[in-house]
Amino acid sequence: MFKAAIDADTFREAIDAIAALVTECRLHADVNGIRTRAVDTANVAMVSMDLKKDAFKSFSATKDELGIDIAKMKNILGMVSKGDLMNMSLPEAGHKLEMSFQNYKYSITLLDVNTIRKDPNPPTIELPGKIVITGEALNSAIRAAAVVSDKIALGIDPKAQKFFMVAEGDTDHIRLELGKDELVSLSNVEARSLFSLDYLKDMGKVMARAPQVEIALGIDHPVKFTFPIADGAGKVEYLLAPRIEAE
Repeated sequence: MFKAAIDADTFREAIDAIAALVTECRLHADVNGIRTRAVDTANVAMVSMDLKKDAFKSFSATKDELGIDIAKMKNILGMVSKGDLMNMSLPEAGHKLEMSFQNYKYSITLLDVNTIRKDPNPPTIELPGKIVITGEALNSAIRAAAVVSDKIALGIDPKAQKFFMVAEGDTDHIRLELGKDELVSLSNVEARSLFSLDYLKDMGKVMARAPQVEIALGIDHPVKFTFPIADGAGKVEYLLAPRIEAE
């Protein structure tokens, strides 16, 4: 049994974070709230989203697993106005999620969870480099890099005590360096890895809304982005695998 009411903008924020990487997911609901973890079809990027019950106006749930069509959910949320309250309920042993807002009432057939990939296990990797930056600044850098290349290197120069982002195209080049005074925080550890901008552009649009994003880096390791949603009542993590640099 699942029944909840939530500010539509808050729910849209959570769905948009998932939609940056996947079109469907297993959504787990229990007494603590809702959560999901999913990987994209190419196994390059992973999203984890946790929305605590404090993010809801009202919330009650037993242990439920819902197969959610994220693309369909985004289309429904496109009908919602700012400030609307979204009511959701799943009858016991039900296969349809009832959703209502304004004068609209939707009855959405859930996906069979057996047809959706199981939740991946997060890799156990050490990412010692830590940067905390505003979401807006991070997204701006990603957009600037995408003008000249399809890949970007993220790293920390411990000697200069700077976080850098470098993108190189066939003829063009861009480098952004940010020192401690231009960041929320920066660890003095060497780090550098190369990543695909195709993924980062979609992630960046979501992270742009976050007041702060923590970036965890290593050397030729994945990057992890962690940021709050729902005014701190929820959290999103993106994990992106590195690209292999040509010799």
